[in-house]
Amino acid sequence: MSATPAKNTRAKKSVKTELKRRFDMWLLQHAQALVFSLGQYAKHPINNLLTTAVIGISLALPTSFYLLLDNVRLVSSGWDGSLQVTLFLQNDVSDDDAFTIAKQLQTNQKIDDATVIKRADALAEYQTLSGFADALDALDENPLPAVIIVHPTLDSADEKDIAALITELEKLPEVDNAQYDSQWINRLLYLLDIVNRVIIILSTLLALAVLLIVGNTIRLAIFNRRAEIEITKLFGGTDSFIQRPFLYSGLWYGIFGSLIAWLLITVSMQMLRGPVKQMANLYASDFELIGLGIGNSLMMLGIGVTLGLIGSWISVKRHLRAIEPV
Repeated sequence: MSATPAKNTRAKKSVKTELKRRFDMWLLQHAQALVFSLGQYAKHPINNLLTTAVIGISLALPTSFYLLLDNVRLVSSGWDGSLQVTLFLQNDVSDDDAFTIAKQLQTNQKIDDATVIKRADALAEYQTLSGFADALDALDENPLPAVIIVHPTLDSADEKDIAALITELEKLPEVDNAQYDSQWINRLLYLLDIVNRVIIILSTLLALAVLLIVGNTIRLAIFNRRAEIEITKLFGGTDSFIQRPFLYSGLWYGIFGSLIAWLLITVSMQMLRGPVKQMANLYASDFELIGLGIGNSLMMLGIGVTLGLIGSWISVKRHLRAIEPV
């Protein structure tokens, strides 16, 4: 009876040893395939570099568009707080009445704030901006009405809510005209949404192009090594063993293509950074272009590796089965 636990212990140790041996063998085979595929890549540097460059450009184009779109969204995000409705009051409405109306408007749940621009301030601002100061000084009285700047709440920033609010404000007897000054921001947001959809379509097409490029390259590599594959199968080599170096070749294409894409984007953004900064200074803005960053760089690397592996896997599965030893 005492020998049974000892036998079980030895059996468990034997199983663990066998599993460890198989895992080490599996790891060694993958390491050999990884190094071998890199050697095959270096064996034909010109052709492989051209293929990798095409993959890099295919990855860089949609990534660059996404990055520029993020920069535009970063600039426009600060404009959301400038959504406002300008109320031009009747000429016979005094400044005191304008302040009273503004206080009443602030009680409206759709309105966050209401600021009054007095008639004299409106005239002074118009004189400064229009360049007709001398002509306006010749007038007997101020022709400009008082103005109330209404800032809607965030909950009312929807296009339909803004239209309903404008209709409500125009019904006030003291209001001559209500103007929504930030409609162009919504148009810009809609335009950005269209551009985003175009980028998605472009990214999908370029991703398919990468799959075709990698798949065709692996197909040529398989045909060039057809005799070697036949001999390997003749001596009992499995499909999984034979296809392993080709899959790692797709991995290298994805890695090196992503590195080229990263280099192209980084250089391009660096070339644009100076002019964009100068233009921002003209508008008294501290805006600076944002680059890829670590997160986006890793994401692009992951996409490149995934496309490389998928393209090589499809090509290997399709063409490797057709090769059998005679």
